[in-house]
Amino acid sequence: MSVKKIGILTGGGDCPGLNAVIRAVVRRAQSFQIEVLGIRNGWLGLISGDVEPLTSFSVIGILPKGGTILGTSRVNPLRTTEDRQKLLANYQRYGLEAVIAVGGDGTLSASRELFHLGLPVVGVPKTIDNDLRGTDYTFGFDTAVNVVRDAIDRLHTTAESHHRVMVVEVMGHRVGWIATFGGLSGGADFILIPEKPYRIEDMCAVLENRRKRGRSFSIVVVAEGAAPAGEALPEKVGEGTTTGIGYRIAKEIEVRLGIETRVTVLGHIQRGGSPTAFDRILATRFGIRAVDLAQQGTFGQMVALQGTRIVAVPLDEATAGPKTVDLEQFADAEVFFG
Repeated sequence: MSVKKIGILTGGGDCPGLNAVIRAVVRRAQSFQIEVLGIRNGWLGLISGDVEPLTSFSVIGILPKGGTILGTSRVNPLRTTEDRQKLLANYQRYGLEAVIAVGGDGTLSASRELFHLGLPVVGVPKTIDNDLRGTDYTFGFDTAVNVVRDAIDRLHTTAESHHRVMVVEVMGHRVGWIATFGGLSGGADFILIPEKPYRIEDMCAVLENRRKRGRSFSIVVVAEGAAPAGEALPEKVGEGTTTGIGYRIAKEIEVRLGIETRVTVLGHIQRGGSPTAFDRILATRFGIRAVDLAQQGTFGQMVALQGTRIVAVPLDEATAGPKTVDLEQFADAEVFFG
């Protein structure tokens, strides 16, 4: 099979590396003489017919830029029969032969369902949470971890100067990948993640023991979805909203240990800015491979990193629930909790 025109969209939360994927798709498609249409604002653009041709000129200079030149949204294209019909009609109207959908679980779950309805789709895994199955890493994750690490490095100086505990709340409602990697790389004294319910007594014992050994300050990293043992994980009110877990932890520390404690909620800072070299390269490789799959007529797949290779993983597998932190891997971080 040889395609002549493909569309590309970016859906869900913005993420460093999206523009690197777009650039790679356009450049790889040119080598096959494939025309590329950029679909604006995720699936909404295909529903409303908001598209633009993408050329070499369109992608000049976008590699280091954060965000996405195509815009994004969280619109579910399957929410109504009318939206689905508009989407399929516009797909035909613009002469598309494939769609490359770049997104996280929401975007790729919709891609999976549309594929089963007959739409030729290739998925590209984008999420700072690193929670998609079948791939070792998603692009955007490394950049987010570096933001967290940098924030912890900076907070160390204030914590040490004032002899405080600093609580750093990071994104991760369902999974604790950012908290685990960010905390480990930043030298956190304790890390709380959704996958492992915590006991406040255990954490306070660690912090108190550090004080007794002469360490006058501590850093605690907590994922927004962390919860104490015996309690359900907090509900997510909306994208970008805090569950308040950081402030809850800080209050417990002050009450139990009498130590001055401050909270920093990183929030959307983790999503923004220029992607790291790792994310630029990974996103580029994903974009190239996505075009290759479309050119081969291999649809219903998501490109993925396994080891050092870029492979294809069925969308059904990639979206079959979140990829959670392996507690054996988390144990590496726990070595430093004592």
